[in-house]
Formats: sequence, structure tokens, C-alpha cells
Amino acid sequence: MEPLSPRRNAGCSLVKLVGGSAVAALVAVAGTACRPHAAPHPQDTGSIQFRDVTADSGITFVHTDGSSGRRYIVESMSTGLATFDFDGDGLIDIYFPNGAPLPGAPTDPPPRHALYRNLGNLRFAEVTDQAGVAATAFGLGITVGDYDHDGWPDIYLNNFGPGILYRNNGDGTFADATETAGVAVGVRVGAGTCFLDADGDGLLDLYVASYIDLDLSQHVPRTTDGHPSYPSPKEYAPLPDTLFRNNGDGSFTDISHRSGIGRHAGRSMGMVCADADHDGDTDIYVLNDVQQSFFFQNDGSGNFEEIGLQMNMAVSSAGEPMANMGVDCGDYDNDGWLDFYSTNYQTQWPVLWRNLGVAGFEDVTPVTGAGDGCYPLVNWGCGLVDFDNDGHRDIFIGNGHIEDNIDQRDATTCYRCSNIVLQNTGSGRFVNVSDRCGVGSLPPRAARGVACDDLDNDGDVDVVILNSRESPTVLRNLDRQRGGPSHWLQVELVGVRTNRDGVGARVRVTCGDLVLVDEVHSGRGYQSHWGSRLHFGLGEHTEVDMLEVHWIGGGIDVWKQLAVDRRWKVIEGSNSPEEVR
Repeated sequence: MEPLSPRRNAGCSLVKLVGGSAVAALVAVAGTACRPHAAPHPQDTGSIQFRDVTADSGITFVHTDGSSGRRYIVESMSTGLATFDFDGDGLIDIYFPNGAPLPGAPTDPPPRHALYRNLGNLRFAEVTDQAGVAATAFGLGITVGDYDHDGWPDIYLNNFGPGILYRNNGDGTFADATETAGVAVGVRVGAGTCFLDADGDGLLDLYVASYIDLDLSQHVPRTTDGHPSYPSPKEYAPLPDTLFRNNGDGSFTDISHRSGIGRHAGRSMGMVCADADHDGDTDIYVLNDVQQSFFFQNDGSGNFEEIGLQMNMAVSSAGEPMANMGVDCGDYDNDGWLDFYSTNYQTQWPVLWRNLGVAGFEDVTPVTGAGDGCYPLVNWGCGLVDFDNDGHRDIFIGNGHIEDNIDQRDATTCYRCSNIVLQNTGSGRFVNVSDRCGVGSLPPRAARGVACDDLDNDGDVDVVILNSRESPTVLRNLDRQRGGPSHWLQVELVGVRTNRDGVGARVRVTCGDLVLVDEVHSGRGYQSHWGSRLHFGLGEHTEVDMLEVHWIGGGIDVWKQLAVDRRWKVIEGSNSPEEVR
């Protein structure tokens, strides 16, 4: 596939975070407050507004990390979450993975995962038992995709322990297909996981990341400044990740080594699969904890070369490994190339990686303000999403420390923190609007996974946050409720020759001078899944001039003159999209 537009080799200047006045200035901007405050900005419209609707949602799930006071490292890593329409009724449902008791923790009653069915108007009912997905594994990563091409989304759970594949029966229930599929992996500490069509054969393959080689029987208690603390990831050996090829008969084959994936050991965390180099196939970006991150470039046939350093995405601008957490991708500057946003540990900046095309990527965090308020906090799930429908992607960041006693030895940070919302001004900069949008004033929590989807089908993107050791948070986006002037478009892809969910397909929307691109991803953020239904903010544009879908495998469909403020179902090869009411 040809690039959508030529790309210059350099954009904003690269700021090296090494010594001297640059670091001092950046740290000063970051501040130390756990509730991020931002100065007014002349281009900030203040249009993003959220309301916490958790209390009225009917969601009673409470997360556990299985802790007993012994501080096993895996406790603080749990967990991601998934939003998707499991029963095909047009409403986005929520699946919350949970932890499980670790040695020394009470086991009665055992915690379990929970599936909530969307009843409409942001009300949910738990259907875990009826659906057959009451897993009691120690949950970490989750992804959703129609691996058997039957029109129903399936679930893969990447756990501390064997993975679980739930096959959707199409009647509101799931069946455990792990053994038949051969994707249990083994007893490992899981991390991010994604479905992708690695070889372009129309079938979804499965990437299962691994964090560390952990034996709980070898655990040794640690202290820092006289306080109990978690071990460092550096104390554990990294492991190679696993890539399974879909055989088309309900089973998978481990092709990790021959594909190139299994030749690299990492401490994987969040990940996302996307066509970063715009050559028509799906690449893989895996964040690693305190070591170089991996960028696996696809040659188009499912063979991968690790080129993270060449792409300038392996380490920080200072050339140091990062303690990465979650990653999302999207075109923040509307130039036709997918950019990436990765979150980080305390005293490290998150990174907005601007895609320079053939020149790789550039860290533009300092010059864009894409890390404002994040430096003193541990950042986890994130979303690169247009919350106010103005045609420019904003950023949501979930925050919370791993140490529940960090406040006793470090006054610059917090265990329970406020989350951060950065509004894209459309001029190449972001503004911290956390307080003004209603997020900064909410009770602080220890966030982990973040999912962004239109839960009430009103044309704007809502947010769900899984909070460690607490209830989740459901945030309603008030853009459409307040009569926001901007328009929107949602696109639901249905593959025919390609995979049923359209995973990996690239969509281009043209409205006059506004050109937007996005891809369907299965797995993203911090070990989470969301956004299978693509959402485009259109600003003041009242008609879509052209909608193009570039399917994995090379097929292209084009439609013209579509109405806005609609959800369109796009079936591969069809004469026209179907409006979904």
C-alpha cells in the first residue's frame, strides 16, 4: 500500500533529557502534586467534560491483587480490562479480569472475573455465571477478537498461569476452548496480548506477551528506607513472548521462533499491533519494563525483525531503558501516519512518539506538552482519543503507584492519584484540563487498565478505569449531553475475505480539508482491549466526502457522501455501508 501522503523526515525538534537546564525545566513543569493542575491556555476550549456515573451503573465488581502483605511483584501488575459487544445487541459491554489469592492470602470466597452486560443508558447487569466466564485465574492481560470467523467476539485472557481462550457461542454464552486451540502457553506471568492477522491470510493469529520468570517460592522480602517494598523487575529474568498462528480449524500453532518473535527475551507490559510503517501489514510494538522495548517489523508474511533502536522507540531520548506500562496509537497530528503514546514510571516522562515515516519516530513530549502532570506519578492505561469530537485526538492517562505505602517515604508522589486528561489544541500542543473536565476533582484511586468506548451510543467516547484493590470508575463523556457543536462518525467493520472484525484494516475519512485515519486494533493500552468500533470526531463538518477502507491483504473499498452523526456498518466488498440505528 502506498503512503497516504508524503512525509518529511523531521518535525518538532528533539529535546534530549540529559542533565543541565533542559531536565531542570522539564521537572519544574511536572510539579509534584498528585492532583494535576494546569494553567489556563488561550487555545483551550474547555469543552471536554466527564461525570462519574459508577454509583448508578449497577457495577459492583471489586478488584483484588491477591496480596497478603508479602509483596510479590505480580500483585502490582494486575490488571487490564476489555470493552466490547459480546452479545451483538449494539451496546458495548465490559469484562473485568481479577486477581487471585497468592500465598498467604485468604482464599474464601475466591475472587473471580466479571462480565457486565450493557442495558443501555450506562446501566449494567452482571452476567458472569450465565455467560460461563467466571474465571478464577490471576488475570493480567486481555484481548478480544473473532478468531474462528463466526461473527462473534471471543476472549483471550493472559494470566499469571496458563492463558484461557473463551469461544463465543453466539447465544450469550462462552465455552472454554483453550485446550482445543492449544494456546494455554504454560505457567508464566502474563502481560499484554493481541489478536492480529500477522500473515494476511484472513485469520486472526494470537500474540501472548510474558513479563518475567517468577517462582513465588523464591520470594525474599524487601525494604526501602525501612519500609516494606516490592522487588525490582531487574531481579527477574526476562522471557520471550509467544506468537500463535491460526490454523483455520479452531487450533493454533506456536510459530514464535520461526517468526522471529521468540528470539528476543523481554519483560513485556502493554502492547499494540499496528501498521506503523504504512506498508500494508501489521507490526508489533511491545513495551518492556526496565529494558529496551521491542518494535517487530512485519515483512508481510508473518516474519518479524526487531528494529526498536532503528525506529528510535526502544529507549528514552536520553538513551536509557524505560519502565514502560501502557501504549496506544493514533494519528494525533492528522498527517496520515500513526503515532504512539506510551506511559511510564515515576520520574520518567510518558512519551508521545511522532511518526516520521521512513525516518522512524521522534519523542515530541517536551515540545507538545503531552506529559504535563505525569512526571511524579506512575502512569498505566492510556487512550489517544478524540473526546470533544473536534477532529484532534486527546490523551487520557490512568495513574497510581505500585507501593501502597509510598506516601510514607516519598512526598512527591502518591499511591492513589488523580487521572490526567490532556486536550489536543490542534496546534501541535496538549493542555492539561484534568481539573476543568471533572476528572481531577474525583476521589483518587490506583488506576491500572483504561478502556475508551461509546458506552451509551450517544456519539462521544466514555472511559472505564480498573482500579487496583477497589471498584472501577465509569466516566460518562458529556459532550453530546451538553449539545456540543462538533459532529462525529463511527465505523464498524465486517470482514468477508479478511478477518471478520477487520483487525488491522485502516480507515481514512475525508471531510473537506479534514483527513483522519485510524486502524482496528485488538488489544492496546495497559494490557486491555477497547475501540473495535472506530470513532472519528469531525468538528464542524456536516458531511463525509469519502470513506476508504484498506483491508489487510490489499483490498480497498471506497464510499462517498455519507451522513455524519451516524454509526455505519461497513461490510467488505459491499455496495454501500449500512446505517446502524
